[in-house]
Amino acid sequence: MSEWVSVGAADELEQGKSRIVEVDGVMVAVFRIGDEFIAIEDSCPHDGSEIGSGCVKNGILECPHHGATFDLKSGAVLSPPAYEPLEMMQLRVEDGIVQVRDGRWD
Repeated sequence: MSEWVSVGAADELEQGKSRIVEVDGVMVAVFRIGDEFIAIEDSCPHDGSEIGSGCVKNGILECPHHGATFDLKSGAVLSPPAYEPLEMMQLRVEDGIVQVRDGRWD
């Protein structure tokens, strides 16, 4: 079972910018969209390149390498060349600290 990893204080995360952390050998990108926090595996499903540095507008993440777009809240693909959704990670806020874990293998 994956342990929870602290990302930082919720009020320190910038709107639309990612913070990257390692969780059990997996890089995870955490985003703040409005009052919500979203965690995804920092890997584009199109080619495996990092995706956390992509541009975010209105909750839509654009891959910085090939331009595929994704709905950050659901992980759904919005435009090619990607056809598979983002890998979503578990996230919680405890005492003002954002924490993530990779629960895919539990």
